[in-house]
Order: sequence, then C-alpha cells, then structure tokens
Amino acid sequence: MSGRPVKRSLTLKGHRTSVSLEDEFWRALREIAAERGIAINALAAEIDESRGLDVGLASALRVHVLTHFRRALDRDRDRDRDR
Repeated sequence: MSGRPVKRSLTLKGHRTSVSLEDEFWRALREIAAERGIAINALAAEIDESRGLDVGLASALRVHVLTHFRRALDRDRDRDRDR
C-alpha cells in the first residue's frame, strides 16, 4: 500500500481539473460510482457541488469515501443487531 498521492484529471461542469488522492481513495471512488451506476466524473461533480467553499476538492472526496463506508458499516451492524 502506497500512501503517495496520485494526480488524476476529472471533468467537472465541462472543465478539467486535477486532483491528487491516494490510490486507495481512487479505487473507493470508482467502487462507489459503480454501485450507483454513474461515472466517477459524475460522482465527483456531485461531491464538488455539495462541498463548502472553504473545503478543498481532494478533502471533500476523501471525506465522502469515509462517510460512505462508515454508513455501510453502521447499516451492517444494525442489520446484525436486529437478527
């Protein structure tokens, strides 16, 4: 596992931008996008639109991934508790 960020290009609202994230976050974003049946650019655009002006795009993407998987873990725990 490498902790070095990897710079990739995204298209948001018709404009190209570069974002540096660790490979693990890129993989997680692709997984989330695939679950939803959308392109990674569409997912990134949604995250971009919902972030505050004081939050960088890379940070918003990381937090989205963390929140997504925490919610999934909570749902699994709730489901196991209800059994």
